Amino acid sequence: MRAVVSAHLHPSRAQCHPTRFPFGACRFVSDNTLLVESHAACGGHSTGRTGGSGNPARRLAGVSRAAALWQAAQVFDTTADLAADRARYDRATAHLDAPLALVDLEAFDSNADDLVRRGGGKPIRVATKSVRCRGLLERVLARNGFAGVLSFTLAESLWLARSGIDDVLLAYPSADRAAFAELAADPKLAAAVTVMVDDPAQLALIDAARDGGEQEIRVCLELDTSLRRFGGRVRVGARRSPLHSPTQLADVARSVSRRKGFRLVGLMAYEGHVAGVGDAAPGNRLRTRGVRLMQSAAKRELAARRAAAVHAVRHVVPDLEFVNGGGTGSVQHTAAEDAVTEIAAGSGLFLPRLFDHYTSFSGRPAALFALPVVRRPGVGVVTVLGGGYPASGAPGRDRLPQPYLPRGLRYDRQEAAGEVQTPLLGPPADDLLVGDKVWFRHAKAGELCERFAELHLVEGDRVTGSLPTYRGEGRTFL
Repeated sequence: MRAVVSAHLHPSRAQCHPTRFPFGACRFVSDNTLLVESHAACGGHSTGRTGGSGNPARRLAGVSRAAALWQAAQVFDTTADLAADRARYDRATAHLDAPLALVDLEAFDSNADDLVRRGGGKPIRVATKSVRCRGLLERVLARNGFAGVLSFTLAESLWLARSGIDDVLLAYPSADRAAFAELAADPKLAAAVTVMVDDPAQLALIDAARDGGEQEIRVCLELDTSLRRFGGRVRVGARRSPLHSPTQLADVARSVSRRKGFRLVGLMAYEGHVAGVGDAAPGNRLRTRGVRLMQSAAKRELAARRAAAVHAVRHVVPDLEFVNGGGTGSVQHTAAEDAVTEIAAGSGLFLPRLFDHYTSFSGRPAALFALPVVRRPGVGVVTVLGGGYPASGAPGRDRLPQPYLPRGLRYDRQEAAGEVQTPLLGPPADDLLVGDKVWFRHAKAGELCERFAELHLVEGDRVTGSLPTYRGEGRTFL
């Protein structure tokens, strides 16, 4: 049985050689056409691991182009591929004791290329909170298609500017009076750093903190991107800026323009309910359908409102330098808006587990951490040292690190990821010895770097260097 599936796939996926899937084999017969064969057609048998009924190849052929892309991307990492990755990482780090963290540079660079491709010619501003390693920020900024960073605290912004990054947009308002005094007193910092404002009270706080500093402060306004329905009684999206309408944004723009010592240079609008929410929830068709309907409505509404907001602000400040929008999960959608001049993204470089379930893009896990096996409590159980590295956000199992390699390990429901030790269950446990490494993926991107002082850089099956994280440089901004 054969099925042909067409989808817009990254060129790196378009290899014209057979690849074994859990349900059969495939090969790319052109840049965007995937030929899938069932095990029966290959003289084998179906493993039954894809779920559902009927022939797996037939099911894959019957989905939409977007769903075909997602399914093809998800199954591309076959068991054999993952085993090869595990062997490669184990060889590369054989001389290092766990716990440790690594970045696979080939995967990192491939993910960077994919962000640029999806940006469609608009520059990508790198979200530093999703990287938290100066060396990697410098690496990606040296690539074509990237320009500037999106920082998360004012102290971090000044530190990055002093280190040579000359375009730093602070993504969140700040109340750091000491840092504002530094900014207002230093012409180099004032030229490099743009601060976020959504309330005239924030301007007053900055003025009160100047301590004699007279440098003009560059300002960006943030538009609230949330989708509101039924007179605001239903709201979808992060609670960020209070400025939701073009009129509200224009009013604050006038406040900035009239206030001596400030210059409005940009707008930002982060659509987290589109960029940060996967639209292909595994095993949950109802949620998948609901997310897709919500995001479709949100993208249409925001595109119109964002264009109106930019028009309203340009009426006050005609020479805006930039309009920033998007995020890893919405790069190509946001880039398609004429009103947007640049895209923000960062998580797509590391590709943490929360970004696995999107139909609009796929990537390669680039950042992993390893914990050592220290106990074998019984059949089908090992215990690793550490592991309690949950991600921020609403508590849930999706915020836990994913036991990734070897494949097939899972948490004990009663203990999950422990503070000092973590039991892991599953058949692969019986093949692990004391001292072996278990590889994990963090649920989010840069938060991993708050747990490790350095990232080991892997190329092929060798560690070719290491870079300090923010923590490794003695910087813990949040």
